[in-house]
Amino acid sequence: MPLITITELKKICRANSPQDAIIHAQIDRLTLKEASNGKPFQELILRDSVDTMTLRAWADTPAFAFCGSVKTGEFVSIEGLFSYSPPFGIDARRWEISMLSEASIESLLEGSQERRDLLNSAYSVIVNALSEINDPRLSELCRQFLTHHGSRFRRAAAARGNHHARRGGLLEHTSRMMLSVLSLCEVYPEINRDLMIAGVLFHDSGKLWETCPPEFGFGIEPDLRGELMGHLSIGIELVNMLWRELQRKDWENLSPPSEHVRLHLIHLIASHHGQLEFGSPVLPKTPEAALLHFIDNIDARMEMFFSAYQVGGTIQEWVRPLGVVPVLPLSDSKAVRN
Repeated sequence: MPLITITELKKICRANSPQDAIIHAQIDRLTLKEASNGKPFQELILRDSVDTMTLRAWADTPAFAFCGSVKTGEFVSIEGLFSYSPPFGIDARRWEISMLSEASIESLLEGSQERRDLLNSAYSVIVNALSEINDPRLSELCRQFLTHHGSRFRRAAAARGNHHARRGGLLEHTSRMMLSVLSLCEVYPEINRDLMIAGVLFHDSGKLWETCPPEFGFGIEPDLRGELMGHLSIGIELVNMLWRELQRKDWENLSPPSEHVRLHLIHLIASHHGQLEFGSPVLPKTPEAALLHFIDNIDARMEMFFSAYQVGGTIQEWVRPLGVVPVLPLSDSKAVRN
C-alpha cells in the first residue's frame, strides 16, 4: 500500500476509485458532530505540506474511539480504501488511524524531496535578485529582513484559502513575482528596478504574522497582530522598524533622497491590492505600484488555475475567486512541419 500525499490521493481517486493508500498528515481540526439520524461521528480535517482533506469517523468504527483520544495539532497516519464521490470529495472505507513516529513527523514537515527542491530554488531566486540591488539603503533593508525573519518567511503561507495557502506558499508566490518583475523591468526600463525588487520582497511581509504556520505544523492559527492589523499595516510597520535600525552613513549624499525611497516603498505595500474595496488604503499612484499590483494578481490567478488542474479531468469545479469553471488549456506540444 503506497504512502502518498493528499494532493496525489485526490488526483488518483478522481481518475480511478477506489484506491488503497496511506497518507501522513497533521490534525488541523477535530469536531464531534451528529448526523441527521442522530448518529454521532468525528469530523477530522487533515493537512500536509500542500493540501487538506476531510474524513468522518462513525461511532461504530475503531477510528471513532481513537479520534476521541487525540488532539488538534497531532500527527497521524491514515490507512484505508479511499474513493472520490462528487460533490463531497474524498471519502474512505475501512480506514485506520495511528500516531506518527518522530522520524515520520520530521519527514512530513520537510515535505517531499520535490517540495524541498522547489522551495530551495524559490529562495535562491529571491536571494539572487536581492544581490542585484544597487541602492545601498534598499539592499541593506532587504538583508536585515532575511536576517531577522528569514525562517518565518520560508514557512509562511501566502493566504488562508485562495492561492498558495500552504506552508512555504509565500516563498513560492514571492519568487514567481520576482521572476516576473525582473523580466518586465527589461521591457520597461523606466521602472525603478531596485524599488521593484524590494517591493516584491516586502509587499506581503505582513503575512509572516497573518498567515504563518507554527514552526512544527501546517495549520494557520489566528495571530493577534495579524487579526488586529492585517498584513498591509504590518508590512508598513515592519519596513519603518527596519529602516530606523539601518546605519545611515553617507545617506545625505545619495540620490534620490532617503525619505523619498522609504515613502515609495511603503506606497508599494499600501497600494498593492489595487482597489480601496480590496483593502488598500490608497490606490497605486506610481508605475512601480501599478506594476506590483498587476504581477501580484497575475501570479495569484495562475496559481488558482494550476491548483484546479491538479485534481485531473478536462473541466474542473467552480473556483469562486476566478468566477469561472476552469477548463484545461491547450497542450504545450510543438507543431511539426514537414
